[in-house]
Amino acid sequence: MTTDATRAGVTEQALASLRGTADPRLRELLTGLVRHLHDFARETRLTQVEWERAIAFLTATGRACTDTRQEFILLSDVLGLSMLVETLNADHAAGVTESTVLGPFHMTESPPRTLGDDIDLVGGGERCVVSGRVRSADGTPLPGAVVDVWQADDQGYYDVQQPGVQPAGNGRGLFTADTEGRFWFRTCVPAAYPIPTDGPVGGLLRATGRHPYRPAHIHFIAAAEGHTPVTTHIFVAGGDYLDSDAVFAVKQSLVQDFTETDDPALAREFGVDNPFRHASFDLVLERTA
Repeated sequence: MTTDATRAGVTEQALASLRGTADPRLRELLTGLVRHLHDFARETRLTQVEWERAIAFLTATGRACTDTRQEFILLSDVLGLSMLVETLNADHAAGVTESTVLGPFHMTESPPRTLGDDIDLVGGGERCVVSGRVRSADGTPLPGAVVDVWQADDQGYYDVQQPGVQPAGNGRGLFTADTEGRFWFRTCVPAAYPIPTDGPVGGLLRATGRHPYRPAHIHFIAAAEGHTPVTTHIFVAGGDYLDSDAVFAVKQSLVQDFTETDDPALAREFGVDNPFRHASFDLVLERTA
């Protein structure tokens, strides 16, 4: 018996073709995807020309991806999908550091650093010390916790965006907390910056009248044995774009003061000139079940 590719019939045929999928979760995901895509096409009366333009856009997005640039993550970010997925999976206990998006620039491994190292290898911008503890939600310090850090420089660029200008590993560091769970490092205060706009995602932002800027922030991934890792940022309090982040990733609990500190003794302890900016906070992890 031949099939009848009517508007409703083609959807049922496509759904039926998935019933033999052995993996039940894959079957669930593909079934939902096909149903919603078909409903979207019917609801918007998608034209052939529009569909071809969408395919061309996705093809260009794939071609823009390199070893140091992930245009598909950028697309997911600006559509709010990255933050939605993160929020759907962020079932944390009270007091645990809130997570946020990974972002498109965690494309290279951070070099191991010693506590107190300066990750700003260029030496630009306003000097800053970032310090804190990694601890469990009950307050127990987590010695040996690993803290992965990456950030843009004072001009708003990551090292992978400026090969030959910034040395590889600039603004990045992999730190191991001390016996009391403490970590600290020197850097520059990061700048707000535009996400890359020279690819398909930039064209999408222009077409929709959106700005490309992210508020100033530093990325962290904190991990310790027996605990769930957290991927997060700290945002510089008082900065621009905190209310209009291009990737919708700001959470109020992650906005931190980078306090101007006039303390010669503390400056000597951290190895910076006085006065300096200082951000102090804890990374709080949830115990695994």
